[in-house]
Amino acid sequence: MFSRSIAAAVLGLALAAPAFAEPMTIKHSQGETQLPAPPAKVLILDINALDIADAMGVEPAGALNSNLPDYLQKYATGTPAVGSIFEPDYEAIAASGADLMVVGTRSAPTYAEMSKILPTVDLSLDKDLFASVDRNIETLGQIFGKPERAAEMVTELDAKVAHLNKVAPHSGTALILVTNGGKLGAYGPASRVGWIHTKLGFAPVEDNIDDRFHGGDVISYEYILEKNPDWIFVIDRDAGVGEAGDGAKAMLDNALMAQTKAVQNGHVVYLDPHAAYIAFGGYTALNKLLDQLAQALSTQS
Repeated sequence: MFSRSIAAAVLGLALAAPAFAEPMTIKHSQGETQLPAPPAKVLILDINALDIADAMGVEPAGALNSNLPDYLQKYATGTPAVGSIFEPDYEAIAASGADLMVVGTRSAPTYAEMSKILPTVDLSLDKDLFASVDRNIETLGQIFGKPERAAEMVTELDAKVAHLNKVAPHSGTALILVTNGGKLGAYGPASRVGWIHTKLGFAPVEDNIDDRFHGGDVISYEYILEKNPDWIFVIDRDAGVGEAGDGAKAMLDNALMAQTKAVQNGHVVYLDPHAAYIAFGGYTALNKLLDQLAQALSTQS
């Protein structure tokens, strides 16, 4: 009888106690990171990862606090700051007591130093942007215990891409135009929004665009008229980074632009500047851009 009572008590304690947490292995751009248990406090120093986590409905214990688009502004003041879009605050990070740090494309160079302070994962983007974003969504779903939500997000993005991929290849040529400090530039298939060409199927006006610089490959209004694309997708870099300027619409309001097919047919699309330039690998950002493109193509003449 006594032994049965002991056994029953032990069983009761086992049922009442929380299950032992399982170790977690997270694969990422710079290898694998081992955690003894799912992280309770996660810091994010990558704007794309912050975008994804926000859409997942989770909040990090600390985040970057600069260059945030409107829909992420709550993290500028409502969440402990751990650095800017490029520069970590190592002192704040060390004092945070966090279990995990997430870095990404812009903050990836800090990975080695960051890993000395706390376990770190690198969710940088690679040349196949959408594959990278899908993978990052799944990884953050693992980190935050939201695999079902992550699967929904991946499915939604992939469906929008598939829809546009049926329409864009039959819509003619496109020029991705960047306005930057009063100058004009072009982005090509290898740029941060080059997926407009490579993934969706819009034909570029030319393949040899040297867009390594922030403002793209420098071009002129005469160049635009000469190439005369069917579509012009505009990124106002000044608006994206919060700098003052004349604005893309004012710059493109001139006689030469008025002669282009894109202007005459209403095929000039001003892409969301934060989504196209700052958080270009985020779930919400990509949804904004894909929705803009879908809307534009639905009304094409």
